[in-house]
Amino acid sequence: MSTRPVESAQAEDFRSLMSGFPTGVVVVTTFDLEGGPRGMTCSSLSSVALDPPTLLVCMREGSPTLRAVEQRGSFAVNLLHDGGRPVAERFASGVPDRFERVPWRTGPAAAGPHLPDHARTVADCKVTAIKPVGDHSVVFGEVLEVTAYRDAAAPLMYGLRQYAVWPTAAVG
Repeated sequence: MSTRPVESAQAEDFRSLMSGFPTGVVVVTTFDLEGGPRGMTCSSLSSVALDPPTLLVCMREGSPTLRAVEQRGSFAVNLLHDGGRPVAERFASGVPDRFERVPWRTGPAAAGPHLPDHARTVADCKVTAIKPVGDHSVVFGEVLEVTAYRDAAAPLMYGLRQYAVWPTAAVG
């Protein structure tokens, strides 16, 4: 039996593979050390453990939001509802005034800005580990608090390189 070295797939092939895996859309938010809001759209979210309640998000290396999460040690995950596409697109674009154009709020337990007009639910998390992997970092967060805003609304999804809404008959 002969073995040959296996090479990594090409980036475009990998993108094509992952585009066929629909997922929910979130905006990860935090504050920088000066108290300014930071945030980015993310579709790499997964539950990790129930006890303690832990999730993970994957964030691009070099992202100002990742840098702030690393420095602050906390973040919020805003799970977007069916009306959240404009916010998802805005936070994916890199425009610097994104928080000036989207209503947000915070409170004593908030680990990052909440987007109540566009989020179904928000999870406030403390960072428990960060693992660099290739051009991204996997950020593990223990969920400290969950706030429901419009949890009866259909979730916003992304797959096949387009946004879609979960069928409303399945919600509720």
